Amino acid sequence: MTETIQKSASHDLIVIAEAIGVIDKALTEIGGRQLVSSTEMADLLLDVRQLLSEKVEPATAAAK
Repeated sequence: MTETIQKSASHDLIVIAEAIGVIDKALTEIGGRQLVSSTEMADLLLDVRQLLSEKVEPATAAAK
């Protein structure tokens, strides 16, 4: 049981780190510009959502 919790926590940290990496990369790319297109912002949000959803979906399926 403890091992499962540790693996889950470790996976959570990996997913969070990946999401932060996506955000940091996008901020670097758009940081120098005055305007950011809505398409670029939507792409960023979808990338982050996808990373986070990958974590939520297995947990939701296991709970059923």
